[in-house]
This record gives sequence, structure tokens and C-alpha cells, in this order.
Amino acid sequence: MESIWLKTADGPHFDALDGNKKTDILIIGGGIAGILCAYKLREAGVDCMLVEADEICDGITKNTTAKITLQHGLIYDKMIKRFGEDKARLYVKAQANAIKEYAQLCENVDCDYEKRDNYVYSTGDRKKIEKEVFALNRIGVKAELSDASELPVSVAGAVLVKDQAQFHPLKFLYAIAKDLPIYEHTKVIELMPHKAKTNHGEITYKKLIVATHFPMLNKHGLYPLKLYQHRSYVIALKGAQKLDGMYVDESDTGLSFRNYGDLLLLGGGGHRTGKKGGCWQELEAFARKHYKNAEIVGKWATQDCMTLDDVPYIGQYSKSTPNVFVATGFNKWGMTNAMVAAELLCDLVRGKANPYATVFDPSRTVLRPQLAVNAFDSVIGLLTPTAPRCPHLGCALKYNPAEHTWDCPCHGSRFTEDGQLIDNPATGDKKM
Repeated sequence: MESIWLKTADGPHFDALDGNKKTDILIIGGGIAGILCAYKLREAGVDCMLVEADEICDGITKNTTAKITLQHGLIYDKMIKRFGEDKARLYVKAQANAIKEYAQLCENVDCDYEKRDNYVYSTGDRKKIEKEVFALNRIGVKAELSDASELPVSVAGAVLVKDQAQFHPLKFLYAIAKDLPIYEHTKVIELMPHKAKTNHGEITYKKLIVATHFPMLNKHGLYPLKLYQHRSYVIALKGAQKLDGMYVDESDTGLSFRNYGDLLLLGGGGHRTGKKGGCWQELEAFARKHYKNAEIVGKWATQDCMTLDDVPYIGQYSKSTPNVFVATGFNKWGMTNAMVAAELLCDLVRGKANPYATVFDPSRTVLRPQLAVNAFDSVIGLLTPTAPRCPHLGCALKYNPAEHTWDCPCHGSRFTEDGQLIDNPATGDKKM
């Protein structure tokens, strides 16, 4: 179940840490957010180091659909109502700047970068689409109402924003990572103030960036309550439709479409991790109906950290940890949000003001309806008497028959059938 990105790119390899080291900025996590942070810090002349427990890009990053767009579902109408027009404008400006940064970097990297128009569609609610078009235009984005006519299904309407992009994420990341100070197979076992103990030595640091997808420090920041994880699935189809744009359903359980070369990448089947969902079966059924002559040449799955209010947590880890920073909760839109995180954290760790800091502040209010849902699921998971249990915080695991894994419905940790850790926030294998 390797993604097409893994099948079509050769990455650099880095040594494990060998003995004790010192650095100004330690970055934990070798996915897209951690690598971009390291890249930006090195470009700014800052002494930094990145450690990855396995190999870079081997977690969530390798399974993205790699759309580079400021359209993150239908969020802007809600964002204006929730935060006000000024913060919504700052959020979208941060995303637009990230898109420009990718365009500039990709000029010098062979990563199949292509400009594409992006569409967010609804199958049943045109009013919702019209409101989003109005909201985007209101905050300075040229958005249009579209009927998304090249899709194989009829839709109520779509929000079109032109000149977005798509690329090969691993070709891009491998290229910018090759000269960075990275240590692979270096797992952080214990964190202390200004010191990280790993399986290959200790690292003394001045400031720390946690870019581990789901944050690893449970004692600070309330992240087990502020985040939940959502799984989604992709199949690669050969002999299917050639699309001019990128498409995503506004529903969490809807479908997404984009091409890569002669392949159509069809995504969907989503569900909260540890719950039931359509999985690959839903995508395969859709393909049989609408692309009868197509061949499935690849399939994979991914998972995303979802916040309480559709905005990532990027900044100081918590009010009580002034030298620790975090990037998490990208809400399925890790490409632009990872670049936003790199730009923002590069400023914050150097003590520089950044105009977007207040928008993404991890210490903003948690009083959102999703908090009650997360708390309820955690309580149910803790009180469910069945075994096995998740080593993270002790919730009962659920078996995922589609992927033959044990998944945690509380916080999204995942394990193989024999107990090996696949996805965090758990930091170790479970006992069978």
C-alpha cells in the first residue's frame, strides 16, 4: 500500500545521531513541517538540527494528495463569523504567501509542479457555495461560482479559485532536505528543559520545535482534548478521466479528485480514526460505476489532525513553555499550512514579531462545540472495558478491518496487528 509518491522518488539517507550534540534550535519530526522549518532556519542563518525517529517523510507526509491551495474546504464564511473579517483575511493571506513561496522554490526543483485551478464543491447545497464565494471575495480573494462540469457526478455548485497548484511532495522535500542537518533513526525518549534524550545520545538545545504530527507532550497545551484525527483513503486509477482542475467535496466524507501524470487520484472514504467509514471500498465502488475501464494501480491511506475551529495550532506550545513551539492541526491541508508554520516559527524562535501569530496561537480559546465531542469520545474510550488498550492514555483500541490495524478512537494512535506503532501520539508499541 505504498503511495505513488514513494514509488516514484528516491530519497536521501541520513545517519543516526552518534553521541551528544548541541544546537540552538532542535526540531523533532521529519515530515513536511519539520523539514520546511529546518530549511527556513538554515536560510536565515540559524543553528538548528532535526531528528526523526524513522526516516524523513515516512509518516503522514508520504500519503498526501499534495494540493497547494488556499481553499481548505468551505471555511471562510464560518471563519468570518467566528473570528471576524480581519483574522479571516490574515489567514487567507498567510496561505496565499505560502503558495507564492512554493512557486518560487519549485522553480529550482524538479518536482512536477503545475498550476491548477481549485474547486470546492457541494453535492446538495448551492447556498453554502454562494456564501463561500461571497466570503472569499470579501477578504480579497477572487473566487467564482462554478458548476464543476468536468466531474463525473452532478453537483449543486462549486467555489472556483484559479492559479493554485499541485506537485510531487517527496521529490520536492527530498531535494530541499538533502543538505540539512538531519539525523534519522533518532528517537526522542525523554524531554527535559533544554535537553532531549534520544536512543543515540543527548541533545542540548536553546529552543524546541515539536513537528511530530500529533504533539508528544501531554502535560502541556491540552492537545489530547484540542485535537482529534481523521482518516482518509486514496486510489490511483489508470485509464480514467483527465481533469484540468483539482476538486474536493466540502463534506468530510466526500470525494477529492486530481491527476498526476496519466493517473487520476481519487480520495475519500473518510472517517474519524477508530470509527467506521467507507474506506477504499467506497472509492472502488465509485470507480466501478464511473470509470468502468480504469485500472487501480495504487492505493493508500492517510490521517490528519483536526482542530476545534478549523485553524492550525502554530506557535508557542503552551503558556507555560516559553521555549517550546509546535506546528499541528493542519485540518487536511498540510501543504500550505506547513509552509505557514515554517515562516511563522522561523520568526518566533528568533524573537521576531509575525503578523499571523495571533491567528494560529495554540493558546487561543478551547470553548468550541468540538471540544465536547472530543471529551466525550475520550471518556467512552477510557471507560470501555475491552482490551487491547492504547499505551498513550489508556483508551480501548478498535480493530480496523480495512487496514488490519488497531486504531485509537480517542486520539488516533494506530498499531499493526502484532502491536507495532504506526501513528502517534503514542510513542511506543502496544502489548498484545
